[in-house]
Amino acid sequence: MSNSKRKLSFSKKKSKPRKKTIQSDNSQQKHHNSSPIRLLLVWIILILGALGLGGRLYYLQIVKGPELQKKAREQQTVNLRPYIPRRPIIDSQGNILASDKLVYELFAHPKLFKVSKEEIATKLLPILSDYNREKLIEKFAKQESGIRLAYTLPELVADKISRLSLDGLELIQRYSRFYPQQEMFADVTGYVNLEHLGQAGIEFSQQKLLERSLLNHKLRRAGNGSIVPEEVPEGLLKVDDLQLQLTLDARLQRATRAALSKQMRKFNAKRGAAIVMDVRDGSILALVCQPTYDPNKYGKYNLELFKNWAVTDLYEPGSTFKPINVAIALDAGVITPNTIINDTGKIKIDGWNIHNHDYFSRGGRGSMSIAKILQHSSNVGMVKIMSRMNRHDYYNSLRKLGIGEKVSIDLPWETPSYLKNKKVFTSRSIEPATASFGQGFSLTPVKLLQLHAAIANGGKLVTPHIVSGLVDSSGKVHWQPTFTTKQVFSPETSRKVLEMMETVVTEGSGKSAQIEGYRIGGKTGTAQKARPRGGYIPGAKITSFVGIFPVDSPRYAVVAVVDEPRRGMAFGSTVAAPIVRAISEALIGIQGMPPSQNKEKKK
Repeated sequence: MSNSKRKLSFSKKKSKPRKKTIQSDNSQQKHHNSSPIRLLLVWIILILGALGLGGRLYYLQIVKGPELQKKAREQQTVNLRPYIPRRPIIDSQGNILASDKLVYELFAHPKLFKVSKEEIATKLLPILSDYNREKLIEKFAKQESGIRLAYTLPELVADKISRLSLDGLELIQRYSRFYPQQEMFADVTGYVNLEHLGQAGIEFSQQKLLERSLLNHKLRRAGNGSIVPEEVPEGLLKVDDLQLQLTLDARLQRATRAALSKQMRKFNAKRGAAIVMDVRDGSILALVCQPTYDPNKYGKYNLELFKNWAVTDLYEPGSTFKPINVAIALDAGVITPNTIINDTGKIKIDGWNIHNHDYFSRGGRGSMSIAKILQHSSNVGMVKIMSRMNRHDYYNSLRKLGIGEKVSIDLPWETPSYLKNKKVFTSRSIEPATASFGQGFSLTPVKLLQLHAAIANGGKLVTPHIVSGLVDSSGKVHWQPTFTTKQVFSPETSRKVLEMMETVVTEGSGKSAQIEGYRIGGKTGTAQKARPRGGYIPGAKITSFVGIFPVDSPRYAVVAVVDEPRRGMAFGSTVAAPIVRAISEALIGIQGMPPSQNKEKKK
């Protein structure tokens, strides 16, 4: 019994886990009931994801599609823009003044040298003239790579370096602007920088004419980054053969620079300028400034040299302006060529003493004709002539001549001439008095030349200019600029003043400009040098001379201005007039000009 009870008891104990089984079955049923909910949630998430993806695709393909397509095309294309050289610059005879040429940059990479730095330097020395051995070795020691040794090596020199077969030297090919005439035309042509942009002269002011039109062509890039071959459109690699032609003549330019340089050395002058112009249309045949620079090596020079001071700097013209004032007075009818003026040698205006340049040695000259006043450059005579004019009329006449304005020459940075305002000029007698002999206002040498050209050409104010036009290799003109002309004097007045200017050369202060057999008119000038803030620099002066020839058929006007001659007897007659004579002689030879027909008759 006891055993059976134990078994029974054991059996009863074993029956208890049944309840757990029943509970487990309930939980499985509950889990089964929740499965559709989870599945529904999954489907909802998938549907929302699909909707989001569809919306994103719609946004990218429809809304942003055009923009993305454009970006894709840009990434898949490459711009083909070949190098297009600048147009050459030529003179009136077709001589090259500026052009593009192939040059080489030389770089050194010392870390790649297979021989010593000393040996490299020794082998390069005979080729690179700008270096010495120590300087080259010093350069090699500064850095391990990318040392630029030369920027514009010609092909011949580059070939010599290439034949050395030295590891660590690299030659890179590029194009550079080249000026075969070196300093001769620098004042006009200017130069371009390393980016091929004009920085001075015609290269700067005529940038648009000198740059050829650039054509772009886009090539497609394949998936692996390589360029898909395409046919290059016709005309992409073709460039026009147009050249920018100037009015300058290389032969006359060379003679003009030689004449100016000679006198500047003789009188130890600070600087000088000389210009030759055709009075009929304002075309400039020669324009020279000294000192100057070589545009091929512009980096070696002071910035001051890059401006053409004949068009940028002002000065008081002094006596060279007297013929212009005589023309004003003649046109106004306050004098005639036969008018007699009493030259007392000295006069007082508004408390200021004005005297002739030779008053202390010569005194007053007494009764003088208008021509004699010009011959002897009488300040007092000019004051008395211009005092006959109403101050307002005199001022208006100066303004009519463009005093206070630019001449609009086709060179950069031109400075307008300077004239005091009307109220100041007309309120005091001293202002028109000093203006009568070329002081109290200022202008550029090219403005003075323009005014004298009006005396030579029948009274027309022409526009001085350098650019002739665009021509092709056969000389055919494709474009020409247009310029304005303004009548400022009557033809009769111009003729009379020019005849008076001839007597300055034959009988007066301009005798050193005479050329046997040719009729030349002219006027000397020796002016005090004004300070920028008023007053004059003690002992400093500017000498000048303006010449017109031939008088019987006026064609050319020449001006020479020499700033601060510091040696010898320096006057317009001794410094500047010989320059104009030498230039005129060269021009006569170049143009083959016959002697004046009625030279003897005029004597």
